[in-house]
Amino acid sequence: MFTLGSKTITALGIFKKEVISVSKRIIVMLFVFISLLLFSSCDIKSIGGMLVSEETKANARMEQIISAIKEKDAEALKSLFSKKALDEGDDFDNEIKDLFDLLKGDIISYERDGWASEESITKGKISLMVRFSINVNTDENAYLFYVIDYNTDTIDPDNEGVYMLEVSLADSKNVGSWQERMRAGIYIH
Repeated sequence: MFTLGSKTITALGIFKKEVISVSKRIIVMLFVFISLLLFSSCDIKSIGGMLVSEETKANARMEQIISAIKEKDAEALKSLFSKKALDEGDDFDNEIKDLFDLLKGDIISYERDGWASEESITKGKISLMVRFSINVNTDENAYLFYVIDYNTDTIDPDNEGVYMLEVSLADSKNVGSWQERMRAGIYIH
């Protein structure tokens, strides 16, 4: 205990206030940290300092695919596919031709119908696979596109890009799970 002017101050009183103040700070920091963990869903990734959701990535890829198809731009469509898909595919140029031949009429509407994703992390490298469907309507028919896209792949950079684009008439029956149907390139049912 010591006296400062007319006030008597105890060292223990100052120590208690500092401990309480530090404890409050730690509690607030823990609350913020836990909140960040709880409220950030698994579909948020940090890319170059920006937060980009997998849903946003699916939407962007959908727009690229639809744009290339609307323009009947084979090179633009081919450029969306990964090197691995192009190497593993059967005859990519004919697959694109068959796709353009299948789609009758002009695209008048399209909508992404859900999405799912899987992420692998190995030694700090990431592979993000996003799967989604697109309902496509032309002025003559309705189609269902199913896309498997490795939007990010630093584990195997040759795998980055669209791996599979499956196209069927909208009223076609589903031909199995995505794992059973997964193959490189463009497939028409």
